[in-house]
Amino acid sequence: MCRRCCGYIALLGAASWLAQTLVVAAELEGPAASPPVSPSAQPDAALRLSTYLTADTVRQWATDEPARTAALERLRALRIAKLYLEVYRSGVVLTQPQLERVRDFARAHGLAVAGAIATVPGGDFGVRANTGLAWFNWQSEKTQRDLETVVRRAAAVFDEFMVDDFLCTGDTSAESAAARGDRSWADYRRDLLSEVAERVFVRAAKAVNPSLQVIIKYPQWYDRFHLFGYDVERGPRVFDRVWVGTETRGARTQRFGFVQPYEGFVNYRWLATLAGAKLGGAWFDHGDCDAHDFVEQAWQSTLAGAPELVLFSYAAIATGHPGHALLRADLDGLTRLARAVRAQPVVGPAAYKPPHSDAGGDLYLMDFIGMLGIPLIPHAAFPQDNPVVFLPTQAAADPAIAQRIRAALRAGQDLVFTTGFLLAAPAGRELAELAGLAGLRQATPTLAPEIVVAGQPVPVEPGLGLAAELRPGAAQVLLEAVVAGRRIPFLTEHRVAGRRLAVLNTHTYTQADFDAVGEVLLAPRPLGLLEIPADWAQVVRRVFQSAGDVTLLGPTRVTLQPLGRTAWVLQNYNLEPVTVRLQFGPSPPQLLRDELSGAAYPVTDSGLALRLPARGRVWLRPEPVPPAP
Repeated sequence: MCRRCCGYIALLGAASWLAQTLVVAAELEGPAASPPVSPSAQPDAALRLSTYLTADTVRQWATDEPARTAALERLRALRIAKLYLEVYRSGVVLTQPQLERVRDFARAHGLAVAGAIATVPGGDFGVRANTGLAWFNWQSEKTQRDLETVVRRAAAVFDEFMVDDFLCTGDTSAESAAARGDRSWADYRRDLLSEVAERVFVRAAKAVNPSLQVIIKYPQWYDRFHLFGYDVERGPRVFDRVWVGTETRGARTQRFGFVQPYEGFVNYRWLATLAGAKLGGAWFDHGDCDAHDFVEQAWQSTLAGAPELVLFSYAAIATGHPGHALLRADLDGLTRLARAVRAQPVVGPAAYKPPHSDAGGDLYLMDFIGMLGIPLIPHAAFPQDNPVVFLPTQAAADPAIAQRIRAALRAGQDLVFTTGFLLAAPAGRELAELAGLAGLRQATPTLAPEIVVAGQPVPVEPGLGLAAELRPGAAQVLLEAVVAGRRIPFLTEHRVAGRRLAVLNTHTYTQADFDAVGEVLLAPRPLGLLEIPADWAQVVRRVFQSAGDVTLLGPTRVTLQPLGRTAWVLQNYNLEPVTVRLQFGPSPPQLLRDELSGAAYPVTDSGLALRLPARGRVWLRPEPVPPAP
């Protein structure tokens, strides 16, 4: 998407994909391949797989019958049940006869079909933005007129139509500046694109086809939506349905940002609190993915509650990818998990991010907290029913936040602040005192090269981000970092009327980090937060725990996501096997079974020690202990 998606087409042609093609070709021909499933078979109601055909592919299918026919076997192998046919991208405009020919072919072979559009400039179509990524100048009448023509044509062909994740802009032209007036760029862009979405996409399409369902697909960069025109409050009201990007790709490469796998879960669950029943599915792709990166997107999407997974794009399915073999092998488990999540969604401590809130130095922090093994659940409204509430900088956008905090304490909720939140909140100084801090001094964000472990400084690479200098006062210092020989609190804890108030002194990114690598939207560099030792990670996990929670002991990059109180999914994102331990409350289960492998694990008084393979996962459920013979 944006820089990522625009570069993706070139990526498909890179030499690395040739090697992947050879691997997948061997997999498809060998005995390990799954038996074909007819696309006409009814997909499981809990989980459906779809794929997206870009305009170039649709144009090819319209005239190339052998290409269409060859595609059927590839679709069967992945149990693809639905196609999204793109009507426009980058100057390529499909005619109505071309769209109808491909639509009718798909339907004749039992595939559901929808239309789609990628609103990116090309040729003389529309007007390109003067700055930033390959986006339109949406203020331009030509852009709006050209797109409305295409939308009306598509509405005559399809009953469902998706707007891909380029409904955004960075344009600062004189035309846009004049229209902006005294609004911020973010406010102007949200107003502009909300109005354009309703008039050019929804109203124009329904003038042709009143029963058309129009979908907005949000990208995954949730902490920067508002800056470039995505309005997550008006969007779900304007559109009939909402799809969510969970395309996290490779977490260890610069190509598409150092995005953590947990981000897909965060984005989906946060938008679920805004879209409600309109939420329809998740979308992820192949670019910058090894085999595990690819299928890990499917697992986090399913854990988030997605009933449909859209694979971008069919071109990558045709070329082949090593992740396809893993996805085929995991489909039955994913489908069972989707059914279980529908009955018992993932639960955990709540994180508060109001719509359109600036993240400051906590940009994408929630993703990294999740990778510490903390099952963070994001909310767009203040979470009143959760025993633990996390308040990063984003929460400071709520003008009533101080009153909400005092009400939460009276209601028995524990709170975890970041220093960024305390620095940004209108009543930040009073809230810092409430958390037991004697002082909070804003400082230039610092990378601490060392942390204190067992009383001694220990190096941490590439440094641990700190947002401020804290004077603890009555608060207890739980963790410290070291900068220029000085110890600076990283995590503190204080009790007020029996409730816990913790302060996490972390910092993720500044604009300089983005500028240094030419990134606009996504995590620009790795964070030392994921390099902390297991003992440190355990201390951080503890301040997010509530009574009755399972305790995870182990390294970072292992996620724990409980399905209610009776099942747990653990995933190891490390490149090597790890051992973790689960500790249970006063009435622990005696036997746990992995729903994926069938393996049984007895639980002792000290809990359960579990060896997780590299990039592996388990889904544990209690099972009755068989009677003695």
